[in-house]
Parts: sequence; structure tokens; C-alpha cells
Amino acid sequence: MAIVLFLAGTFGSGSNAEAAEAPDINAKAAILVDADSGKILYQKDPELTLAPASMTKMMSEYLILEQINNNKISWDDKVSISENIHILSQNRSLSNVPLRSDAQYSVKELYEAMAIYSANAATMALAEHVAGTEAKFVEMMNAKAEEMGLKEYRFVNSSGLNNKDLRGNHPAGEPNEENMMSARSTALLAYHLIKDYPEVLDTASIPVKNFREGTDDEIVMKNWNWLLPSLVYSNKYPVEGIDGLKTGSTDLAGYAFTGTAKQGDMRLISVVMKTDSYEARFEEASKLLNYGFDNFESKTIISKGDQVEKDSTISVVKGKEKEVEVAAGESFNAIVQNGTEKAYETSYKLNDELLTEDGELTAPLEDGEEVGRIELKATGEELGYITGEKGSSVSLVTTDSVEKAGWFTLTMRAIGGFFSSIWSSAAGAVKGLFS
Repeated sequence: MAIVLFLAGTFGSGSNAEAAEAPDINAKAAILVDADSGKILYQKDPELTLAPASMTKMMSEYLILEQINNNKISWDDKVSISENIHILSQNRSLSNVPLRSDAQYSVKELYEAMAIYSANAATMALAEHVAGTEAKFVEMMNAKAEEMGLKEYRFVNSSGLNNKDLRGNHPAGEPNEENMMSARSTALLAYHLIKDYPEVLDTASIPVKNFREGTDDEIVMKNWNWLLPSLVYSNKYPVEGIDGLKTGSTDLAGYAFTGTAKQGDMRLISVVMKTDSYEARFEEASKLLNYGFDNFESKTIISKGDQVEKDSTISVVKGKEKEVEVAAGESFNAIVQNGTEKAYETSYKLNDELLTEDGELTAPLEDGEEVGRIELKATGEELGYITGEKGSSVSLVTTDSVEKAGWFTLTMRAIGGFFSSIWSSAAGAVKGLFS
């Protein structure tokens, strides 16, 4: 039984300004999403499958943080370096910190090298530590991608390198194959990473750090995310609040970047894939993020306790009271584009299982008991949600309790109803005599 009732209040931005046009993004594919709700604010060929290069490491980071969180490994674990990884790590052109086969490294050291400096051999060493072999770790990556709901993806290694760079030791796929993801899947991966393990940004936001500081193996690691404060493009393409997340580049991928920033209560995630140059990916990401922050805002569409304007009560049978008030049981916030006068239409739908045939609730009822849902439907053009979820709702709850009436009260009501019906019938008969 769907009962459509509009809630009191103004929904949307309330601004009379015209909605700004989306920027022209010079990338093969791109997407911008709200990191809290997953709402898509902009997209360009979001399903096109491209090489993510080192943005792959977001999945490796997720699995490592998950292992830490589940107490399967610890930051202090010592990791031995296999000969293959030792040899690969000496190739500094592949973004590496040199690793020694006669030394051990902590998980934290290798994780920081991966997250800050995009160190490929360090990533592979962590994969072996977690799963025994990189091949098994890649299986974990693909399984986790399916669990997250990624649609367009295929992982063949943990680092994002082309398999040809792994000197015949690639864990999966063909010798010249690379990992593949769409902008949508990349953004969904970043969405889960930030939502489930926000501490990832503590490391991703470090602009410069020394690897093995104070030892003969000390290496300066400068973050490849040059939009971070104090780095190369932070003044040229400024984005307030930027603190992550991951760059990537190979011959096949071109130059890609997953960026995230937070301003006030709003965090956005942008993905640009296959731009033309190292600098271009930051320019395009800056365009996207600043477009989002300049033209969208988080609005409270419904506040907890809001009621419908005229019909804030529902009839109750077998209760000491004959009706009960209902209201929103929780608040609902949404990202709304500036210039949108009415972003959502709101209605509520009562739970059929709780209603009598006459659409009434039955006592007893508890204060705060959920009796339905307040449903919200966007009024303008919507790009959907990165999670694929459609529609939004909040609980509709009672604002007071209603005790079940005693047998005497119920009996007297029944008697009163009986005589009322008799009187109505008699009155109708008398009226009929004089008509």
C-alpha cells in the first residue's frame, strides 16, 4: 500500500543560480563521484576498459590493510626478499626502492614505499608475504574485485606493470598483458578503499619520506601525486584539501590518476585515464575536482523528526489511542548541484505487513518503531551511483508508543459502534419516510 505524501521543508539547493556546465576533460575516460554516497557527478566513457597501470596498487593496498585489520599480518612483520624481486628492485626506471636479498624489511616500510613511491618490487614482496606467491595474491585481487562489484576489470599482477617488465616471472596472463579496469571500476575500488580503510590517506598524503632513513640503504621517496601541497603542480593546478590517492603510467595506459580531496564535509574522488602527459593528468583531475566542489554541495534533504505537512498520523486499532504520529527516523543528506531548486521528491510507503485491510496499524506499538520508509526520488537528470544502487530511503517511525487497550475498552468501543450503526440505520429509515 503506497501512500504518497510530501514532507515539509525545502529540498534541493534553494539557489536561483544556473547550474554550471561540466568541464571538457581531455582524457580517454574520466569520472567524478561523491566519496560518501558514491553518487556520480560527472562521467566520460566510464565503462571503457583501459590499463590502470600503478592505480592497480589501490587493490594491493586494500588487501594489505584488510590483512592488517583482520590480524593476519602486522606492520612489524619482517619480510624476506626473493632473488627475483631483489633483481627487479634494482631497476630504478620502473619506480623502485632497491631491496637487498640479504636483508629483511617490515611490512610498514614496504607499504610506505608502495603507497608513496609506487615501488613495484616492494608491492610484489608484500604480495608474496600475504599469499605465499604473487599468483595467489592476484587470485585474491580478482576475487575481491568481484566482491566489491567491479564490472570491468582483470588483474594479472599486483603492481600494474606490463608483464613483460617482470622478466618472465609474471604471475598470470600473457607475457605482454597488463591489468585492465574502467574508470568506473577504478572509482569504485577507490570508493571502497577510502570508505573501509580511511587510514590509507594518512600515507597517500605524505609528500616526501626517506626509505630506511639513517641506513646505508636510505632513499628519498617523493610522492608521484604532484598535486599534494609543496609538490610540483600544487600551485599550478591547486585543489584545496587534496590528500591522495594514486598515479599510474605505462606505454599502454598513458598517464592516469585517481585523485581525492576533502573540503568541509564533502569528499570527492576523481579518475582520469589515458591522458597525454604526466602534467595533463593533474590538470584534468584538478578541473574535475574543482568543478565538483564549486558546483555541488551536501544538503540535508530530510532531518530526523521531519513530518508530513497534513497527514502526520496513522490510524491505530486495538490501542488506547486511536492514532499515532509518524516522522522521519533518520536524516538524509545528498550531494545536490547548485541551481537545482527541487532536487528530490519525497513520499512514504507504509509496510503492508503491519497494516490491516483498512490500512491501519495494530497496537501495541513502541516509540520509534519503523512502520514504513520515506522514499526519495531525484527530480533532475541523474547519473546514478558508483555502487549501482538506485533510489534512496530513510525509515518512517512512530513518535510515541501506543499501548494495547484492555478488554473493557475494546468491548465498550464495539458496543458503541454497534449502537452507532443501529442509529445510522434508523435515521436513514426515518429520513426515507419523509423523502
